[in-house]
Amino acid sequence: MRISIQSKMNLPVKDKVKLIVGLGNPGAQYDATRHNAGAQCLQAFARMHNIELKPEKKFFGHVGKGIIGHQSLWCLLPTTYMNCSGKAVAALANFYRIEPCNILVIQDELDLPPGCAKFKQGGGHGGQNGLKDIIQALGNCKDFYRLRIGIGHPGDKSKVTQYVLSQASKADGQLLAGAMDAAIHSLPQAIQGDWAQAMNQLHSYKADTPL
Repeated sequence: MRISIQSKMNLPVKDKVKLIVGLGNPGAQYDATRHNAGAQCLQAFARMHNIELKPEKKFFGHVGKGIIGHQSLWCLLPTTYMNCSGKAVAALANFYRIEPCNILVIQDELDLPPGCAKFKQGGGHGGQNGLKDIIQALGNCKDFYRLRIGIGHPGDKSKVTQYVLSQASKADGQLLAGAMDAAIHSLPQAIQGDWAQAMNQLHSYKADTPL
């Protein structure tokens, strides 16, 4: 059984990332919502590294390929709705024979405040429906990496749906943008399998600290 690197900062994990997935809902009405934080982060990362995301029907999303360092990398932006994200992830991963331990999913995270982003390996879905569908589509395998972008919690479970499908306040939006920038700058280390370095860099980021 793989040990979570979230609590084992010195664990010599060497899993390289061959596929990054940015979770969100398709359509302009969802682009700036909290639930699309994963998709926003992936799109910003792709722009930074000149990776063009093009529609690919057989993968149910927009797909691009790039080279980060010496590592070949696929980027996937599912155009299914969030609850069906696994359909896209499984299609691409199965076609290119990418193992779950070589997949990184970027997601919004209610349990982290805006301005915070964390890497994690394995674990459950925590009520995040995109993760839930991916786990099921990968044969109930949880052994993939996650980049959790904090969006905060509305404080009441009954308000979660409306909260994640709405835009962040101006102040929270600035915090989200800062955390995404920090995450994007730490991704090359993660892609190369240098997880300890990537985590040390990202997890030491403070929302009021310039990059």
